[in-house]
Formats: sequence, structure tokens, C-alpha cells
Amino acid sequence: MAVHEADVRQAIAGAQTIVVKVGSSSLTHSSGHLDAARLNALAAALAAAALQGARVVLVSSGAIAAGFGPLGFASRPSDVATQQATAAVGQGLLMAQYEMAFGRYGIHVGQILITAEDTIRATQYRNVQRTLDRLLDLGVVPIINENDSLASNEIRFGDNDRLSALVANLVRADALVLLTDVDALYTAPPSQPGARRIGFVPDVVAALGDVTVTGPTSGVGTGGMVTKLEAARVAAVSGIPTVLTCASNAGPALMGDPVGTAFAPVKHRGSSRRLWIGFAAEPRGTLVADEGAAKAVRGGRASLLSAGVLEVRGNFSAGDPVWIDNEQGDHLARGLAGFDSEEIPQMLGRTTAQLKRFLGDEYAHPIVHRDDLVLV
Repeated sequence: MAVHEADVRQAIAGAQTIVVKVGSSSLTHSSGHLDAARLNALAAALAAAALQGARVVLVSSGAIAAGFGPLGFASRPSDVATQQATAAVGQGLLMAQYEMAFGRYGIHVGQILITAEDTIRATQYRNVQRTLDRLLDLGVVPIINENDSLASNEIRFGDNDRLSALVANLVRADALVLLTDVDALYTAPPSQPGARRIGFVPDVVAALGDVTVTGPTSGVGTGGMVTKLEAARVAAVSGIPTVLTCASNAGPALMGDPVGTAFAPVKHRGSSRRLWIGFAAEPRGTLVADEGAAKAVRGGRASLLSAGVLEVRGNFSAGDPVWIDNEQGDHLARGLAGFDSEEIPQMLGRTTAQLKRFLGDEYAHPIVHRDDLVLV
């Protein structure tokens, strides 16, 4: 059934739980200092939604950008140690501004600093989920950022765009709003002749090949349109409608006005557990399926049985996420392993009956059960 832009915009306007992501370049002057006027305008738009009953989560970049100006640097530091130091200074400055901005509307904010490890481990994922749910129940606006002062890999390779999509899954958001320094998605960088604005994307997965995108250009942020499209894709296949626009359009975007680019969801929402397996969990190893098992897995309703597994790679424990690959090395799915990696070689190629006879009843189970398996 065709999905219409008006329906997606209306769904965003009526969202009860909203995740909003704002980038560093949308909060700072080109010199690196925080722009209080921009931050206050964003807070006003989000406060308006919150005061109308929406549960709002803000994923905010800006800690490093807020810190390097006051510390006397002319531009964003390039070495990791200095980035970590400026993040430690800047995060406090950033939160102080948010506390004042939201406080004008009688709204409390709460700081949550997250590293990739907090979403990779199932127990930590649930802990973050519980904390966010309780903050929202209390009427608090959680303000989330990657913990840049400790997580060096996240500084160099991570980005809050992907984090915002994962947070949208965590809080079971009804909408994701990505705020950046351009007003919408274009067919090519807006500076190029002939670039056209795209107002609506019914299927972001299919549309990715038709758009030319680049990395960051501001020198302040770390992302770019590539990471924003990836966040929109994760949200879309999680059943979450998304709008991408500039920070000055935050209010109209939340009201469902035709600003920016709206992305339709392409699937119905799955369970939080399956979304964790599909997007947040970091695979610890690989199971290589033969042709028949690969076909069954791709069908979406079959468990991965030992009879169809050719090889196991990596070291992992039962319950850890793993890749399921075909013989050509293509990723077919992610799943939770039913056995430790060192137990699996003796099981390879054996039927359930053979496993029971030679290894015992405790081995007569799928290596990855279909309930713990998510296609990619």
C-alpha cells in the first residue's frame, strides 16, 4: 500500500514520544563558541512540544565544539587527547545552557552520556532503557551525548546520528527529527548546479542509490549527510517516521509542516529485543551457513540448525550476537548464539537426532533460534 507524505507528516505531528538530534554546527558560531540564541530557539521549540504532552528526548552534539573556544583553540583539535579534554570542559558548558533554556519553561533536563558499549551489551541496554523511561515519566527532557571525554573510538569514528536512531529504538519513539545545517536532503550537495530538494522519501533503502552525499563540511561536526541517511534508514526499518531539516525549522517540523525531508517507515515496529539484535548489538563472531540453510534463513521463519552450518569464526559465548553469513561471505542476519563458540565445531553438519545421540539432549537445539534472529 502506498505511503503518502501527508500521512507521515501527520504521524510526526501526533507523535507521543519524539527523539530529536541536533549537530554541533547547529549550536555554535563558526569560531567554535556556543551560540546561545540558536540553543535557546531550539529549546523553545522542544519545550512547546513537551508542554503539549509529548515525551521529548534530545540527542545533542556540541561538547567538543563548546569546549575548544573557551580553551583558546581556534578550531576543533585533531588529536584525541585534546578532544577528550575539550569535551570534558564543553559538556558542562553545554548542559548549563540547556538547563537555563528549558528552565524558562519550567522543564527539567537530565544528562545521559552513552558509549557504544552501553548499547552493545543486553543488560546495559536495558539499564539505559529503564533510566530513559523513568525520566520521561517524570516529565524530564533527557539530553544524550556520546561520552566523548572517555570513548576515544567514538570521537574518531562514532556519530550522534546513529546514536539518535538507536535511542529512538530504546524509548520506542513515534518519530525521529534530525536537525542539521542544511534545510533538507538534496539529490546532490546543494552547492552543485542542478541539485534538487527532496521533500519526501517513501523508501530510504531504495533511494540511497539515487542521492550523492558527502561528509561534514563545517569543520565543527563529525557527521555529514551519509550518517543522517543511515540514521533515517535504521529508523525506517524500525517502523519510525523521520524528518530531516535545519535547526531553525525544528518547530515547524514537529508540527508536521512540509519542511525538510520526510522519510516514511518501511516496516512495522518490531520488539525492543529484536531491534537491539538488529541494530545495537555488536556481533562477536560469524556462523557460515550452507546454501540450503542460507535460503531458509533468508525466508525469515527458520532457525539456524547445526546441520546447515559449515564453519564458526571468532570467540563468543552463548547469548552473544553473531553474524550469519552465506558461503560467499555476505551477511544474511544477526542472531544470538545458542552455544559457546568452542562447543559448535563438534556440532557442525549433524542433524538434531545425531546431536541427541552423540552429544546429549542439551545439544539438540538450534545454534540460533528463529526468535533470536533478525535479517539484515
